[in-house]
Amino acid sequence: MVFAGLTGGIATGKSLVSAMFRALGSFIIDADVIAHEIVKHELPAWEEIVEAFGRGILLPDGNINRQMLGSIVFQDAAKRTILNSIMHPKILEEAANLKKKIVEVYPHAVVILDAALLIETGAYEMVDIVILVYVNEELQISRLMNRNNLSREEALERINTQMPVTEKKKYADYIIDTSISEEDVEKQVRYIFEMLKALSVKEKSSVH
Repeated sequence: MVFAGLTGGIATGKSLVSAMFRALGSFIIDADVIAHEIVKHELPAWEEIVEAFGRGILLPDGNINRQMLGSIVFQDAAKRTILNSIMHPKILEEAANLKKKIVEVYPHAVVILDAALLIETGAYEMVDIVILVYVNEELQISRLMNRNNLSREEALERINTQMPVTEKKKYADYIIDTSISEEDVEKQVRYIFEMLKALSVKEKSSVH
């Protein structure tokens, strides 16, 4: 088994790359999917978030209004830190549990943790390989403006809440550039997948 982490800034094409890895046979553990699951009504994360932010963030059915909570933490770094301190340990714990279940059935699996905040949360320390999805800033701004119907200033504001890509590159073992054609992106993904597959087989062989 080899355990890799996939990360990248907003509107860099990480979802596309993740889908390509999945299509090639990787097992994807999606931090966003886990985050959606653990905040369901009356689960431990739900209780901690309601205690920290108040019942005003709840929808009529008792679930958290994710859009409202997102707006609150986007505008307030201190509140963002509080939310992250609640969410991230639980996300990583569940990711570790899922990885364990996969490996029990598929001991030579290529498992990828897809996490936007892989580096910021320290989750990169739990993976063997870090893969960074990258695009130049102008294209990132353009994609985000078009995707979310934002002004240039709004797009930049969102991008600037994240760790600069120059900093993220220091942690990366592989970098996938998505500013080129989808076909060329797929070639990069396939090359890295083959490297990971070889590592997983090597890891399997070294155990025996």
